[in-house]
Amino acid sequence: MGYALSGKTALVTGANRGIGEAIVDALVAAGVRKVYAAARNVSALGPLVARHGSRLTPLQLDVTNAAQIAAAAATAADVDLLVNNAGIVGFFGGEFTDPKWIEGGRQEMEVNFLGTFAVTQAFAPVLAKNGGGAIANLNSVASFVSFPILAAYSASKAATHSLTQVTRAMLRGQNTQVFGVYPGPIDTKMGEVLTLEKASPADAARAIVAGIIAGDEEIFPDKMSQGTGPAFFADPKGLERQVAGVQAVA
Repeated sequence: MGYALSGKTALVTGANRGIGEAIVDALVAAGVRKVYAAARNVSALGPLVARHGSRLTPLQLDVTNAAQIAAAAATAADVDLLVNNAGIVGFFGGEFTDPKWIEGGRQEMEVNFLGTFAVTQAFAPVLAKNGGGAIANLNSVASFVSFPILAAYSASKAATHSLTQVTRAMLRGQNTQVFGVYPGPIDTKMGEVLTLEKASPADAARAIVAGIIAGDEEIFPDKMSQGTGPAFFADPKGLERQVAGVQAVA
């Protein structure tokens, strides 16, 4: 079932840069009435405010801060679409026994998985009050197949994929549509660590918004993900072997 965006109100976490910033632009272009652009540092939202004026409302939100999450849900009580985009790469590369994997993994799970979970819990009643609405979770191709150089990040994105499925099942009764977004490497600060062809944030964001409008529960917004998704379902072991050879930027 498609999801019409015209006249809706959206909230995008991690909106200050990269694909989050591009998603805000794409939502406005698609006719969204208002976007809450959420970020830990609202001063970094200046370029978005300059571009979109009164259609954009800056919102301070650290997805690991329970008080800020509660305040955001109270402030943004008119939200129809929640886009869970905020995420980090805590550590990459290194030997398997490097203790930094554990430190980075805790951070990635806290932000990427638990942060997404906490924000979704807070906004589920808001969406229900507003007729059901929709949620889009920015997962990753790493949700399906682990990149060894991004071991803990891959695990955190596998967790958000599982959360996406759980959310879809548990919020179906309140008529909330749930979309899983599975991008490959995007040409952003986070994407710098991989030696792979990268899609532009603007192109990926437009594809994500088009997928939401079309009602695609699984959205593959770039060339790599459009190959990886079908490859996982057709030959998961073959894809595992292929991805095992991906290296970090030196």
